[in-house]
Amino acid sequence: MDDLVRRHRWWMMRVAVLPLHVLVFAVAIFFLVRAVPGDPVVTMTGGQITPEQLAAARASLGLDGSIVSQLGHFLSNLVHLDLGESIVSGRSVWEEVATRLPATLELVVLGLLASALFTLGGAYLVVMRPRNPVSRVLSWYARVAGAIPEFTIGIAFIFVFYATLRWAPAPIGRFGIAYSAPEPITGFPLLDAVLQGDWAIAGSMVQHLVLPIMVMTLGHSGTLLKLLISALDEAIDAPATLFRIASGAPRWLVILSVYRRALPATATMFGLMFGSLIGGAVVLEQLFGLGGMGQFAVDAVNTSDITAIQGFLVVMVAISLVVFMLMDVITMSLDPRRRSGARLADAA
Repeated sequence: MDDLVRRHRWWMMRVAVLPLHVLVFAVAIFFLVRAVPGDPVVTMTGGQITPEQLAAARASLGLDGSIVSQLGHFLSNLVHLDLGESIVSGRSVWEEVATRLPATLELVVLGLLASALFTLGGAYLVVMRPRNPVSRVLSWYARVAGAIPEFTIGIAFIFVFYATLRWAPAPIGRFGIAYSAPEPITGFPLLDAVLQGDWAIAGSMVQHLVLPIMVMTLGHSGTLLKLLISALDEAIDAPATLFRIASGAPRWLVILSVYRRALPATATMFGLMFGSLIGGAVVLEQLFGLGGMGQFAVDAVNTSDITAIQGFLVVMVAISLVVFMLMDVITMSLDPRRRSGARLADAA
């Protein structure tokens, strides 16, 4: 048993410290939200209440105690997965998040998959077919990666593909106005439409998601492409690759070996990109009228709903930390030398 634990300690420790990381960020979010100037109760009421009513409102929202007692109450609720109640709507923040989060995650995951396919395929063309015209365009794109903000690409795409060419549907929602949302099964709108066999609304959703996914892919894949091209060039010239070629290994096996040794750094960057995609999704959901967590966050900020704001931030941080942990485990699985505290012979 001890030997089993020792051999798998490299990933078990990552899982064990995850709650601690979430706790640290939750405390930071608590103080960050309360550092925002202004009184949320005064903002919500427009200052049209008496001092006695203000004190009563603050007490009902748990804002009347010391900062330490408020922090203790917040962390106690967080342990029980209670994010509090929205100051504005009175609804549970957890219910609001559970309703909106799947749609946002669906958009982010689709954007991440599209970016992964674009990066893997684009890097293959650039490295294996360097004289191809498409490869030259991709090389140029990788060099200027990150030069144009995501929201700028989104506005440009709406102007070109919707306003000018009329190839894309109006950016006013997740599906056309002639359709209604599918009955929730998993909470993920597109997946629910597919599971119910409602191909008409599924097709409408795909049409409305094409532009946002293209924006996410072009806005974030350049850095990944540049990193993977550099790693592939280095892996191709490595002794391990030359040995496989000299030993007569099939081409597909050589390519698979090259990618396995080139992917760890790119996989780490994919995890970091997930956080960027989450942040970008908030903007894109507003730009394309997709609703989701983007609308929830904007409404919370506009109304100074600190309970909703801190709930939103905690959920986003927790999801990002889980993804970072998974990508860390994947990276160490691809390259055992990255496993902290593990001997290479044990990790191989």
